[in-house]
Amino acid sequence: MRPNRFHNVLRIGPVRVGDHHDGRGRTKHTAVCTAPRCDFSADYNTRAAAELAAHTHRCNPR
Repeated sequence: MRPNRFHNVLRIGPVRVGDHHDGRGRTKHTAVCTAPRCDFSADYNTRAAAELAAHTHRCNPR
């Protein structure tokens, strides 16, 4: 299985939002926090949902 290849990547604060294709060929949108010790990452069906998650994310490193 190939690794995800992200395109249309946008950075909102410490969170990056990118698009990729899942194993079934559907486009998924991912939001990932790049701050140290922050484990936030999630897949969404719409770009708007991923960007909203990026805008409202608050880091809570453990």
